[in-house]
Amino acid sequence: MSSTELPSVPPTSVLPKATAVRVAEGERLRSVGLPGVTLTVRSRPPAREGLPPALYVHGLGGSSQNWSALMALLDGVVASEALDLPGFGDSPPPDDGDYSVTAHARAVIRYLDSTGRGPVHLFGNSLGGAVSTRVAAVRPDLVRTLTLVSPALPELRVQRTAVPTGLVGLPGVAALFSRFTREWTAEQRVRGVMALCYGDPGQVSPEAFRHAVEELERRLQLPYFWDALTRSTRGLLSAYTLGGQHGLWRQAERVLAPTLLVYGARDQLVGFRMAQRSARAFRDSRLLTLPDAGHVAMMEYPETVALAFRELLGETMTETSGG
Repeated sequence: MSSTELPSVPPTSVLPKATAVRVAEGERLRSVGLPGVTLTVRSRPPAREGLPPALYVHGLGGSSQNWSALMALLDGVVASEALDLPGFGDSPPPDDGDYSVTAHARAVIRYLDSTGRGPVHLFGNSLGGAVSTRVAAVRPDLVRTLTLVSPALPELRVQRTAVPTGLVGLPGVAALFSRFTREWTAEQRVRGVMALCYGDPGQVSPEAFRHAVEELERRLQLPYFWDALTRSTRGLLSAYTLGGQHGLWRQAERVLAPTLLVYGARDQLVGFRMAQRSARAFRDSRLLTLPDAGHVAMMEYPETVALAFRELLGETMTETSGG
C-alpha cells in the first residue's frame, strides 16, 4: 500500500449495525438509494400543504442533526429536509470512496433530481457551505435561495486554530491521531470539538452535550469513521487548490440565487475576515455577522438565523411578485 492510500473499508453490506441514530420529536428518518450512494434524510412533516421545500447540508464531521434546532424554528415557513452526506451521520460510505467536494455536490444534485423537490431553499454549513455553493453554481435551476453559515471557502491565510483540522487530511495523520487519542473518552472528544466550534461552549445544555456524546459513541463504532473524515478533509483541501471555472470563489461569483451569509466573530475554523470577501463574491448577498457566535451559528443562535432567513424569504417573495 502506498503512503497516500488509506486502509480498505469493508463493503457496506457487511458493516456492523451501530446503535440507532437519535430522532428528535417531530422528525422522521428515511433512507434514499441513489446511483453510487445511499443517503439518510431527516425531515419534518410540513405544517401545511404548499410550503416551499428546503434542504440542509452539514459540515465536516457533522450530520443532519446539526440542523434540528433551525428546522424546528422554520416549521410553517418551509418544508424541511436535511441529509447526511455519504459516510456521515447514518449514510454509508459512497460506493467509489470519493469524498471530494464535487462528489458531495453530485450526491446533493442526484437527490434533488431524483425527488423533484427543486428548486429548494438550500442551506450549508462549513464543508456543506462549499458543497452548496458548488450546487448553486452548476445547477441554478435547483436553488431558490442560498443560506451559508461559515462556508468553507478558500483562505489565503488560514487561522492557526484551523490548522490541526486541516492536518487530518494529510496521509497517515488520521491513523496517527486515532492511535494517539485511543484512550480519550467520547466526553473528552466532544468537549474538544465544542471548544473549537462554539463561540461559547458554556451555552451548550447538558442534554445537548449528552446527545452529542451518544452520537459520537455511535459513530466511533463505525469502521469507516476515520476514513470518511480524512477523505472529506482531503477533498476540501483539494478543492481549495482548484483554479479557473472550478475554483470555489469563481463558482461563488456565478451563483444567481439570493444569498444569506452568516459569520461568527468567534469562529476558529473560518476566518471572520472572510465575511466581507464573501459578501462581495456572491452577487445578490445579505450578510449577518454575530459577534458571539463561533462556527455553527445555526446551533448557537438558531432564532437569529431563522429570523434572518425569514427576512430573506420575504424579500425574495416580494421581488418575485414584483412588489
